[in-house]
Amino acid sequence: MKNTNDRRKTPKVRTLTQLALLTAVVLVMAATPLGYLRVGPLTMSLLTVPVAIGAMLIGPAGGAWLGFVFGMTSFSNAVSGTTGLTVVAFQYNPVLCFLTCVGTRVACGLCCALLFRAAVRLLPARPKTACLIGALSAPILNTVFFMGCLLLFFYNLDQIQNLITTFGVSNPVALAASMVGLQGLIETAVCGAVATAVTVPLRKILKTR
Repeated sequence: MKNTNDRRKTPKVRTLTQLALLTAVVLVMAATPLGYLRVGPLTMSLLTVPVAIGAMLIGPAGGAWLGFVFGMTSFSNAVSGTTGLTVVAFQYNPVLCFLTCVGTRVACGLCCALLFRAAVRLLPARPKTACLIGALSAPILNTVFFMGCLLLFFYNLDQIQNLITTFGVSNPVALAASMVGLQGLIETAVCGAVATAVTVPLRKILKTR
């Protein structure tokens, strides 16, 4: 009976260990330029890398938790006044700012895990491709969800209206594309490469234990 209980506990301990390590990675990265690098009115973030890894290794709950941690660091920056548009958003409406910073990142981690699971089922003989799909989905979903909420909730703010004039665009979609630009491509490329490179061997190792 003792051995059976130990076997049941092992996957839970392993999951908690992975979650703790990836949470620490998110927090450490958030305190460095890798977490938040100011680029124009927005910040470029590579925090989607540990979120994607956790979502693929642990599942929806892990992805949602790591997305929450990611989002809380973003909201903390908005409260402390260390980032751009989210600072203005917090001053305008703290609740909507929380949803934009935190809610979107929780949704990002959750959806990343679900998309990865779907890819694994659809491509059972191509695990690397499934991992790549999961890895790429994290930064893409993060950008879509975050920018969507930012423009939905705060489109009429003077700062965003000034950006419309600066970029010479006439609708929210064009503004989002102009604001994200090259940084979005960099985030997607880095997360796709790093998260895939880390997840593929780890999935093999964890399965053999």
